[in-house]
Amino acid sequence: MNTSNNREIKNDKDSILELANSLRWDVGPNYYDELMESIYKDAAKIADNAISIADEKTGFDWDRFLDKLLTSRVSGFPIMLLILAIVLWITVAGANIPSGWLSTLFLDKLHPVLSDFAITIGMSWWLKGILIDGMYLAMAWVVSVMLPPMAIFFPLFTLLEDFGLLPRVAFNLDNLFKKAGAHGKQALSMSMGFGCNAAGIIATRIIDSPREKLIAIITNNFALCNGRWPTQILIATLFIGALVPPAIAGFISAMAVVFIALLGILLTFLSSWFLSKTILRGEVSTFSLELPPYRPPQILRTLYTSLIDRTIFVLWRAIVFAIPAGAVIWLLANIQVNEVSLAEHIIQGLDPFGVLIGLNGVILLAYIIAIPANEIVIPTILMLTVLSKTLTGFGEGAGVMFEFEDLSSYQTVFAAGGWTLLTAINLMLFSLMHNPCSTTLYTIYKESRSVRWTVVSALLPLLLGILMCLITAQVYLLFV
Repeated sequence: MNTSNNREIKNDKDSILELANSLRWDVGPNYYDELMESIYKDAAKIADNAISIADEKTGFDWDRFLDKLLTSRVSGFPIMLLILAIVLWITVAGANIPSGWLSTLFLDKLHPVLSDFAITIGMSWWLKGILIDGMYLAMAWVVSVMLPPMAIFFPLFTLLEDFGLLPRVAFNLDNLFKKAGAHGKQALSMSMGFGCNAAGIIATRIIDSPREKLIAIITNNFALCNGRWPTQILIATLFIGALVPPAIAGFISAMAVVFIALLGILLTFLSSWFLSKTILRGEVSTFSLELPPYRPPQILRTLYTSLIDRTIFVLWRAIVFAIPAGAVIWLLANIQVNEVSLAEHIIQGLDPFGVLIGLNGVILLAYIIAIPANEIVIPTILMLTVLSKTLTGFGEGAGVMFEFEDLSSYQTVFAAGGWTLLTAINLMLFSLMHNPCSTTLYTIYKESRSVRWTVVSALLPLLLGILMCLITAQVYLLFV
């Protein structure tokens, strides 16, 4: 065996020397040995750069320790969910104060000033209604509700990205997405969707495969964006928390919202698997995921990326779509046919189907005219309920959106609208599973360059939401 190896080495050496002579290289008799030594030195340098060796002085390597925790099959997923929960909690809780400030400024102070100014200059009532009570209010709601959560979530998300945590999240979820026929990097676009689905759609650019990018785009709406968190929290507090003693009501309400968010993640996997087995069949692509070293975030770059490239960009698109929606809301509430507003006619037409799926006509109409922004769903539902039930003492008139500061007023209006526990549960489900907002739909079209896939992205969650609400309504009626 040794004789054979020596013969092979000798032949290799002779071949190299013969090649060098044929190319007229000026090499000495030790050229082969020097070449081998150089190769081994290069290999040693590569090994030193690629392999992490614990500090001999401390005997502890933080990078390796964190990777053992964050990429472990046992601890990786719980830590990942805990970090996501903390980020969402900071976003929701931290946004309450600045949202309150903006709401007070735009709605309580500036709106009356603009209304009085319109009256002073003799503006006609209908023009004032369209411009001030419709278009301006819709824009004000979107800015006050949408801006603070995005201004908190996106910097936090970017900090985690810079620190090196998000590649570990993709590493943990890669196998699950692969089994669903999708790409492991979809974990990152899905996580971004919790801040804003439009931003999540833009984040799918990191996926090279067109097929898997489409899957990530179509299913991103199942990530509960910040525009839907206020609806989830309000309904869970009013209806789910009321089922238990006050001491644990807050905890149970929070768990109900967490359940909806986890249901969205589950639906992302299921719908990705369904699409990969039907209209988007294909081989799952493989990719080499490099886990970067942990490093301190670059604060200035983080602020620019999160606030300029993401927050302002997405907010501007939402405002552009929300302004005309405000005009439509006011017109539907104020244009009358046979002394009944168009909104009431539509509510009466939608009500039978709405009741069938455990909702009502007011909720369905609110989601239709609030397509430009999920942030105005609750104000629109309140306005339409007051209008259709002719309630007095609430709001500032037909077509003027509003909200309450105390929970008892919500309960009064919802009770007058005939809401039950089923209505609340199905509203939480429908808030998760319905068509994307217009900003997201426009972003889907820009990224996919396809009307067909934009329509699929709109109809898939909507049809699934209707089916889920129908099943829930039938099950509820069996036990009540």
